[in-house]
Amino acid sequence: MAKASVFFEDIKVTVNVPAGTRIIEISEKVGSAITYGCREGDCGTCMMKVTDGWNNLTEPSVLEDKILRDNFAGKHNRLACQAQVLGGAISVRPV
Repeated sequence: MAKASVFFEDIKVTVNVPAGTRIIEISEKVGSAITYGCREGDCGTCMMKVTDGWNNLTEPSVLEDKILRDNFAGKHNRLACQAQVLGGAISVRPV
């Protein structure tokens, strides 16, 4: 199975994970400031900036794309709850 390394810039931690892992799952475990409000009905709160390796993530779904547009997200912003790693190296930080 493919592996990926995800670097969380806010806490300067790199984590190796299997392909298919969602960024939010890793963020919660390592204590990154990428938070989420999905459970409270506040979609879009887990927005993050992918500073490197954006091609190593799954493409945004139609729903994610809509949420990003509704929140005026930048070019390399993604929702951590939706973005899954494919492999390679990825760097992210909270927005």
